[in-house]
Amino acid sequence: MIHCSTCGSKVNTEIPPGDHRPRQVCPSCGQVHYLNPKLVVGSLPVWEDKVLLCRRAIEPRLGFWTLPAGFMEADETLAEAACRETFEEACANIELQGLYTLVNIPHINQVHVIYRARLLDTGFHPGEESLETRLFSEEEIPWDEIAFRSISLSLRNFFEDRRRGCFTQREETLLPGTAHLP
Repeated sequence: MIHCSTCGSKVNTEIPPGDHRPRQVCPSCGQVHYLNPKLVVGSLPVWEDKVLLCRRAIEPRLGFWTLPAGFMEADETLAEAACRETFEEACANIELQGLYTLVNIPHINQVHVIYRARLLDTGFHPGEESLETRLFSEEEIPWDEIAFRSISLSLRNFFEDRRRGCFTQREETLLPGTAHLP
């Protein structure tokens, strides 16, 4: 941040009184600007024994496969964001079956939240941000073409839990590295 979003003055980086981290502080109006993580929310939609994936039509990772997910909007709940993103990216109608994975990615200031979901029908098709949508069995998943580590992690956990017959809510932290590799 260069300029204060409140008054437009140039901001300084300093530790405000009572804080312990450097923040962007406006010397003119005193506004402290906090950099908070962004929430990426989506779903892991299932039809029978297959998972719905979307081939990305946008960067980052154009042409790679992912679960339908995206940035949460300010006026919605996590569940609403998961349903909206699934509809926007895959034109898919789903029923959420519970929070499944929460993946902390502190080095890029993001938290990825994925819900398990049941597809209500097979009338899905690519939305504006997808080149293609398709159902995959576990054996068909293009693991080398999965866009993000958080998605690979969620998919691997899902198939492991499905084999065990018990789905467990999971929380993971991804450390710095190549963010797209499984």
